[in-house]
Amino acid sequence: MLTALDRSGLPDTYPYTSMAIFLLGSIALVVPSGYSAGAALLFLGGLYSLFAGRKVELNRDDWFVLGVLVLFGAVQIADLLAHGAGSRYLDKPGRFILATVVLLVVRKYPPDVRWLWLGLAIGGMLTAFWSGYQKLFLQVDRAMGYTHVIQFGNIAMLTGLLCLAGLGWGSVQRERRLWIALLLAGAVGGVLGSLLSGSRGGWVGLPLVLLVLYRAYSEFISRRMKLILPVVLVVAAGVLYQVPQLGVQQRVHAAFEDIHLYQQGDSDTSLGARFEMWKAASQLALMKPVFGWGEIHYEAGLAMLVEQGRADEVVTKFGHPHNEVLNAAAKRGIVGLLALLALYFVPLRLFAGGLRAPDLRVRALATAGTLLPVAYIDFGLSQAFFSHNSGVMIYAFWLLVFWGCYRNECEAAASGRFSPA
Repeated sequence: MLTALDRSGLPDTYPYTSMAIFLLGSIALVVPSGYSAGAALLFLGGLYSLFAGRKVELNRDDWFVLGVLVLFGAVQIADLLAHGAGSRYLDKPGRFILATVVLLVVRKYPPDVRWLWLGLAIGGMLTAFWSGYQKLFLQVDRAMGYTHVIQFGNIAMLTGLLCLAGLGWGSVQRERRLWIALLLAGAVGGVLGSLLSGSRGGWVGLPLVLLVLYRAYSEFISRRMKLILPVVLVVAAGVLYQVPQLGVQQRVHAAFEDIHLYQQGDSDTSLGARFEMWKAASQLALMKPVFGWGEIHYEAGLAMLVEQGRADEVVTKFGHPHNEVLNAAAKRGIVGLLALLALYFVPLRLFAGGLRAPDLRVRALATAGTLLPVAYIDFGLSQAFFSHNSGVMIYAFWLLVFWGCYRNECEAAASGRFSPA
């Protein structure tokens, strides 16, 4: 049984849901498959919620959020079944569909949102400690935790950005200074983890992320601070670039070197291989524009292009083109591309409506929910993020957690009842 806490007239919250969401944020990158622990608890709670708990009416926006997850998963499953793929291929797309029950547990058994923001703050700090230990003491070239280095770096960056989104919430709590300090520490930790991983993809879209944060909180930034902040950011970037232990300078120089080598005809570098993969995937997408080549025939398509001299042999080393849009277009055509765009832009549109909400508890969740697809669009420029379990789990489960909590807080604000401040 999921038991509510009595909070003297405030909306009931449930320790089970609160702890599951705390784990989703706090240990995602610092234990093996850490992103699965909180997700598994939420999924089990969601299954329970199908048959128990108060009745919750889903509105049109709820169905849109659930619908884009189901659509994206179903399009991939249809592709796999049509091409006779084995059951092992169904795991990742199936998770998008199975995750939908999480909305029920978050709505029927609301979490205490303090645990949401605390989990993200601790997650950012632990990620910094773990990546720093790997980089400085284990002498690894790039910190990667227990997952793929690109996934690690980008999810670390996402964790830090979500902590920044929570500052609005923290500013209206009783322990305001403590919460703001924790969230800022989590933000710094997440960004530091990304820098120590050397995953450059997460850095490219930072201007868009800062634009979202500015849109949400610009009214609290004085005119003087608006002039100072850009200077502070430039100086901070310069300092980070100059610290050799962070590896930022090395990764930036490597990018320019890769471009130079590519211009000289050498494609067997990180960026060079990506350029060739993007060219090859674009050709495949144009050859079969409606339904694409299918997940299991994509590599055969690449081999054909290499045979015909239309692609460099380096592209055959990879199972996806390291770009989410091109991956969808080449493998699942326009159908898959539209499903991907819906997965990004429907939640983005729904959350963006709350970026100027009068209540900062609501606004913080809207900001976090907006940053999630914005960050994934950025990550998807140089990586097929949904081709990895971590990419699927983080997006699907956080989307439903943020949306469920956002709906809960909107209802509480409308009725004059709030989460504990």
